[in-house]
Amino acid sequence: MNLPSPYLLFIGNATDPLSIKMAKSAADWSPEMCVGEYSLPGCSVTTGLPAMTIEEGAQQGAKAFVLGFANSGGVLDPSLVASIITALEAGMDIINGLHDKLADIPEIAEKAQALGRRLIDIRHPTTKFKTGTGVKRPGKRLLTVGTDCSVGKMYTTLSLARGMQSQGIKATFRATGQSGILVAGEGVAVDCVVSDFISGSVEALCPANDDDHWDLIEGQGSLYHPAFAGVSLGLLHGSQPDAL
Repeated sequence: MNLPSPYLLFIGNATDPLSIKMAKSAADWSPEMCVGEYSLPGCSVTTGLPAMTIEEGAQQGAKAFVLGFANSGGVLDPSLVASIITALEAGMDIINGLHDKLADIPEIAEKAQALGRRLIDIRHPTTKFKTGTGVKRPGKRLLTVGTDCSVGKMYTTLSLARGMQSQGIKATFRATGQSGILVAGEGVAVDCVVSDFISGSVEALCPANDDDHWDLIEGQGSLYHPAFAGVSLGLLHGSQPDAL
């Protein structure tokens, strides 16, 4: 996945710190890839990066306008479309982590096409996955799990990966959600994979490897969560973890 950078992080008019977790993840884990944040009136949260306008972000060299917010259902509020149009006109591609596809919004799609800009829906895999096999494969794998959503699974996985790498241990962070993909530049948003293929997508994400290599797999949801347990179970089957 080729994500243009540096990023200008768009946090809209958010008031809940958890709602900007995608932007905050990039600011915390890849600050060198971010020029700053852009917000709208009424926003009461921040990533901690410098606040700037879209025009200032473009002048600072931003190549991508990241929709760094999330909401229940992953829908794009129509009130935010104007900012996306402005970013396109300023010369930026758009990176989107919502369930809504930007290409399905005529006003945005038409403007992007006219300007030759990219609309990158990182939550929607372009790869066709096979069903999981359950066949044992070499390499070590750790899956982070939790009792709910947004309890720190991704941050824990990234911390482990960087800590192990600093000790000379062969370790790779495997992103399974939009925030992790933005940080790592690659991965699979498993909550957008058709359910029959979730375990297969995870097998493809962390395939056979050296016996002393660790794949550190970002967990999603929780087996206790009535809405998202299916994704959690698919991750468990596909990763065949040596450690949880």
